[in-house]
Amino acid sequence: MNFNIATWMMLFFILFMIIGLWKIYAFLPNRELADDDMTRSSQEELMQLMLKVIKENEDTITPAELYEKMKSDADFDAKHFWRFNQNRVNQLLELYYLQNPHVSLLLHKHPREEGEM
Repeated sequence: MNFNIATWMMLFFILFMIIGLWKIYAFLPNRELADDDMTRSSQEELMQLMLKVIKENEDTITPAELYEKMKSDADFDAKHFWRFNQNRVNQLLELYYLQNPHVSLLLHKHPREEGEM
């Protein structure tokens, strides 16, 4: 059987296309990771913890204080929420405000008002 150059090119193209697609598939996330804190259930868990801490402090807490108190709470799973930071608290607050536009949970103090710079 005698193959011309176009046939060889087509065979190699198909072979390398299959290899390329397999490599793309291998790097796509196929399952949920055990420590993924961006899932809906993890977000709801953090939201409930945030509301609990706010209720315990009678709505007189700043976002920075909220972050510290959430991290020190007994219900906080530091191993699961290993990426938890101040920005995540701000995102949770914004999400709560968007879902409940009639609610104002925290006193947002400007650093100049607190005497900080």
